[in-house]
Amino acid sequence: MTEMLVVQVRVRGRVQGVGFREWTARQARTRALRGFVRNRVDGSVEAVFSGDADDVSAMAEACGRGPMSARVERVDVRPATDQDCALFDAADFAVLPTA
Repeated sequence: MTEMLVVQVRVRGRVQGVGFREWTARQARTRALRGFVRNRVDGSVEAVFSGDADDVSAMAEACGRGPMSARVERVDVRPATDQDCALFDAADFAVLPTA
């Protein structure tokens, strides 16, 4: 049986206005992950990834690189809360409005 994992990732640096959300959504969908990505008013990008533990871990690691135009300074990863999970459709990966 495949181990499932759900994490919340917060990416800081030059990550807004560089296509980070769209890049994240493409990468997550390629890995068949569910969840969401959105800009935060503090200038960071937040994402929740749900799926196979190896794929979720690889996606969180990939966020440390981001798209070519991004300059990632820090990535924080923690277990997702029920509140995080309530924000996404269990069948897809979404780009949400800034919060």
